[in-house]
Amino acid sequence: MPDVFVNYRSGDGDQAAATIEEALSHRFGTDRIYRASKSIAPGDPFDSDLLHGVRRSGVLLALVGPVWAAHPALGNDSDWVSREIQEAFLCDVRVIPVLIGRRTERPIRDDLPRLLQKLADCQSLRYDDRNKEYDLKQIGDWLARLVPELAEADRESPQIPEPGNGTHNTVGDVRGPSVQTGTFSGGVVHIGPSKRSVRMGDGGNYVEGDNSGGTHQTFRRDPGQEGDGR
Repeated sequence: MPDVFVNYRSGDGDQAAATIEEALSHRFGTDRIYRASKSIAPGDPFDSDLLHGVRRSGVLLALVGPVWAAHPALGNDSDWVSREIQEAFLCDVRVIPVLIGRRTERPIRDDLPRLLQKLADCQSLRYDDRNKEYDLKQIGDWLARLVPELAEADRESPQIPEPGNGTHNTVGDVRGPSVQTGTFSGGVVHIGPSKRSVRMGDGGNYVEGDNSGGTHQTFRRDPGQEGDGR
């Protein structure tokens, strides 16, 4: 089942459609991104496949190129760009206009056929080939937020560290000071020469120079634990 349907017009967004589909397929998985020339198998009836693909999707990306709104076929019953968008609206599929290029403006409601006027009210994203990396990431990030299934399949989701693992620092040949700030509840391991150790509060040491006399660290009992019989 595709989660994203890429709607585009040949000659006014097909190259952008291929780039966007490829990037999203790499990030979320190719079966989750529908683009007609990739997703319809040879011999399959394209009309039913297209409409079925729209109905099963969570989001339809309507790629709007510079001359998209002025195309003479827009709004015709035989125009598949229009039919796919109309089908998405009828099935309550989220439609996101993607403006192709830096200068492409959002469609104006009065310039659109009646059945497509709702598109002018939809918040849009932008894809500019000169800003490709950033724009593709923005599109993917928004899709991951809007479609839970995509978030689960996201290969670029931020890695959250496991809780309770503490802080681990590795320092090589340090000739100046090394400082740890904030709450510190683990041990301190110093590897390398040091002349002196200066105690800087509970649970932390500041160490520098040649350690010929060893390091020392003391801890006070947590005042909140006084009298706790557990």
